[in-house]
Amino acid sequence: MRPPIYLGDVVSGAGYRLAGARTQVPQPGREADALERARQDAPLVLVSAAVAARIPENALNDAVAARESLVLVLADLIGGTAAPDLASRLRQELGI
Repeated sequence: MRPPIYLGDVVSGAGYRLAGARTQVPQPGREADALERARQDAPLVLVSAAVAARIPENALNDAVAARESLVLVLADLIGGTAAPDLASRLRQELGI
């Protein structure tokens, strides 16, 4: 089984690397491309909230909703960027 991929900063990536994940620090402006490459290469892609904030909303939503590879947006411990509240947004869009 292929290991998960973490997309985020170097410091947090070191911890994920110790846990067995491969890590990548996307180049500025190339975050969406990095996400797509990671989805093609791993069954689980962990994305820091800081990286997720720089991915176009429709591309991130499509990646999270896709069945092929599980994409999770994680709280950013370094920069303080909060993870998006996808459950709240889904309830709002469904009118629940």
